[in-house]
Amino acid sequence: MKIAVIGAGAIGGLVAGYLKLKGNDVTLVGRPDAVKAIKADGLRISGVRGELDISLPVCEALSEKVDLAILATKTQDLESALKTNIDFIRDALVLTTQNGLQADSIVSGFIPKEKIISSIVMFGSTYLKPGEIVHNFDKSWIIGKAFGRNDDSVVKVSHVLNTIFPTIVSEEILGMKYLKVFVNSNNCIPAILGVSMQEVFSDVDICAVSVAIWKEGLSVMNKAGISLSSLPDFPLERVTKLAALSLPEAAKIFSGIMTNLSREPMYGSILQSIKRGKNSEIDYINGEFVALAKKNNAIAPLNEKLVEMVHQVEPTGKFFSKQELLDNTKGLY
Repeated sequence: MKIAVIGAGAIGGLVAGYLKLKGNDVTLVGRPDAVKAIKADGLRISGVRGELDISLPVCEALSEKVDLAILATKTQDLESALKTNIDFIRDALVLTTQNGLQADSIVSGFIPKEKIISSIVMFGSTYLKPGEIVHNFDKSWIIGKAFGRNDDSVVKVSHVLNTIFPTIVSEEILGMKYLKVFVNSNNCIPAILGVSMQEVFSDVDICAVSVAIWKEGLSVMNKAGISLSSLPDFPLERVTKLAALSLPEAAKIFSGIMTNLSREPMYGSILQSIKRGKNSEIDYINGEFVALAKKNNAIAPLNEKLVEMVHQVEPTGKFFSKQELLDNTKGLY
């Protein structure tokens, strides 16, 4: 297949680089700074698979048609990326990789629904600077039809992706995507504090806020009548069992899980955007809990406050202290 990866950040760069190493015909589409850096020095990937320097075609916009377009921009940048490249991906299979739940709906405004495949990225990476990425940990890639049941096109794409990550085809992609919101929902805290996940989650008081995010999220999902589905690397019980414990007990367990995810510092997708001077995807992660609460006569005061705090940090780059985070969320959980 002729493949385009649109978005040269943490996920897009990693995927494009690994696909190229496996001999695929792949082009990476990125912003001008990324394109310039990769053309000059190649794509540099470090981390769990070693140090790699990869040469691959890179451009700011496609100029020829592809068979598969992997969309790896942030959700808020999807519409612009689609408009720029639509003439060359209109007839292609299109794979979404975004966090949250809105990407497939946005893409369906440009691409026929039968061409759209949804996915959940369970592996982790960090964008250091244009053309440089750290692969933090290996896990699976889950795919399934965004609209309707899986077909041969999903199997075909899974065979390509399986060469670089263990790929699972699922008929429960929507329930899994809802659960993935919980996986990503604690990325807001490093973004508010401006430090790595390891540093943030070594503090059990901060971990209590994290568990409270899950408790509130479960309450909202239950009120909305939404069924969550386990992820292969993240069972639903990890959320429900921790949420059922007392906050102090759950916080200690959560801290142990999060501080051992990666040897390299991890910052989460929201903080990575802020560090690059970009708006984050907070409205599509914790904001999903807030939106669902409003639609279903529920409340999500903690997540609403955290979304507000991230939006305060975005334009200024001025982070809160741990005590300020605790003071701002006091009484909300």
